[in-house]
Amino acid sequence: MVGGKLKVAVLYDVWEDPDSPPEEPVEKPARKRKPRSKTRKQKEDREEIFEALEKLGHEPFYQVLDGSLSSLHALGKCGADVVFNLTESFAGDDAKEMNVAAYLDLLDIPYTGAGPHANFLAQDKAVAKKMFAFHGIKTPFFATSYRGRIEHAHNIEFPLIVKPILEDGSIGIDAGAVVTSIKELMERVEYIQDEFDSPALIEEYIEGREIYAGILGSYERAQVLPLVELDLSKLPKGTPKIASYDVKFEEGTEAYKLTKSAVVEDLDEKTTALLSETALAAYRAVKLRDYGRIDMRLSTKGEVYVIEANPNPWLSSKQEFVLAAKKSGRTYTQLIGEIVDMAMARHLANTVSANTAPTG
Repeated sequence: MVGGKLKVAVLYDVWEDPDSPPEEPVEKPARKRKPRSKTRKQKEDREEIFEALEKLGHEPFYQVLDGSLSSLHALGKCGADVVFNLTESFAGDDAKEMNVAAYLDLLDIPYTGAGPHANFLAQDKAVAKKMFAFHGIKTPFFATSYRGRIEHAHNIEFPLIVKPILEDGSIGIDAGAVVTSIKELMERVEYIQDEFDSPALIEEYIEGREIYAGILGSYERAQVLPLVELDLSKLPKGTPKIASYDVKFEEGTEAYKLTKSAVVEDLDEKTTALLSETALAAYRAVKLRDYGRIDMRLSTKGEVYVIEANPNPWLSSKQEFVLAAKKSGRTYTQLIGEIVDMAMARHLANTVSANTAPTG
């Protein structure tokens, strides 16, 4: 363990929904979005992380960003040795997630997970896909559209999947997201623009298996954890095989009940290596660090396509990243300890580098 006993601020964000009753802050909605299912919050990852930090001998405490300047000032004065950064927005705006990391950088407070540049590169799905293409990483051809303007376009072919360009957590993705005609495409683009005030990402739909690669570490030391598959094969005939919002979060739905994630056991060594190498290349392309998840499609032809990169993925003990970590032989507590140690080691290395840099 780096640095022994540490004061660890478990940082998360809430905001005041103007349509909610007073004294009822909600977590991370933004830009006319549909809030995630309340059942998702029955077991908070921050509570599990807090307990793991206590088991490691640290002194954890909760620190909340509520969208106010006073909460930012309080963060700067909280006295933490390191921040376990679980924020996903600021004042309900996902696009400002990167600003929280940048603020911590300005304060010179070490924190876990992605830096501001990685948050920006990964959050804008079109930018991330351009980064993948530049590095020779296969990703579905795509176009972007907003209010009648095409900002980028490949020669794409139906079927297509249409989603908000800046949202995460499958927000804006349902069975209607996959379109097979110009009429359906136009209607879906209009829906995305009106519902989320967001450009639409229009990408070729890749038929195949949904594979997730959790990656732990930074730079050259990053390692791919055992691969996990979201099994979509039991969805009803005619239902698109996609990780839609109901598949991921709506526990009462048929789609949720018929799908599950599990460590992949049936892939040959060559395919496993291809998926792992592709994921690691994507992780580095958008400058993720400490921990992240790369979502991929393994096509029916055996080709690997990167769909998106996820900085700071959900650390609930029942979710894909932790499933993979446990398969690698780590306990939940060990995983949390590694993430904290990486943040502290990076901060110490940066401090030494700054103190030894030549002055002119």
